[in-house]
Amino acid sequence: MCCFSGKVDVVADTNIFARGTKDGRQFLVYSMRFKAGEDLAMILPIPTPKDSAEDAVKFINLEKYEAFFDDMNKGFPKPESDGRGPKGGGVEKNLAVIEVGKFVASFVPAIKDFARLDKQFRLPEAVWDKLPQYKDFGFAVFKLKKPEKGEQKVHPMAFDFPRDDKKIVFFPTLHIHDGSVPVKAKFDHSLFCQVAEAPSGWEESPGLADTIVKVKDTQGIVNGDGHIYRKVMKGTFENKDVGILV
Repeated sequence: MCCFSGKVDVVADTNIFARGTKDGRQFLVYSMRFKAGEDLAMILPIPTPKDSAEDAVKFINLEKYEAFFDDMNKGFPKPESDGRGPKGGGVEKNLAVIEVGKFVASFVPAIKDFARLDKQFRLPEAVWDKLPQYKDFGFAVFKLKKPEKGEQKVHPMAFDFPRDDKKIVFFPTLHIHDGSVPVKAKFDHSLFCQVAEAPSGWEESPGLADTIVKVKDTQGIVNGDGHIYRKVMKGTFENKDVGILV
């Protein structure tokens, strides 16, 4: 998902990896290139069980493995492409802020809890009124500093979370830029996953994951004994999240 609390000039080269675990949780890794004129936050809605605890999400520091997606992409033949995407109540304590490499991150258990974050890192309440499907979601929030010069490629942001529906592996791909929610959006995404069977329309890596990525450096995120599947989405698509039934 490209969901930002403020105005962004460029968002491109988005990569997302997802893998479900036997205990009903899911790993999610996210990276992109962006340009903005101010500090802002990237907000990722995630389908956590309703009323999840504030420590339900575990953030994982991949600062030392910036090449996570570079390596993953090398495991697939170069894709053909016809072009690139465009560059209320009582007083509550603030949500926990966790240092994750070059970011600080927070888990927001529900929409109402955004009031416990600094205003510059929230979306306008009217935006959520347009998105009733997220009323029971939780949110992973990463605070980003404006790039000092030009565009900035961020190191992978990673975490695992409890899934409300353990039969779905979830990718947050809905676009919200500058408070607007278009019906269709321009994607510049590569989605990766590890599931039991190849999803329809996804590429399968020729080799096992341990021949593609530095499995030890992923801190348990990638299963080295499985294949990796990839779906490249470049162009205009319906503006919604992607889910895989497993």
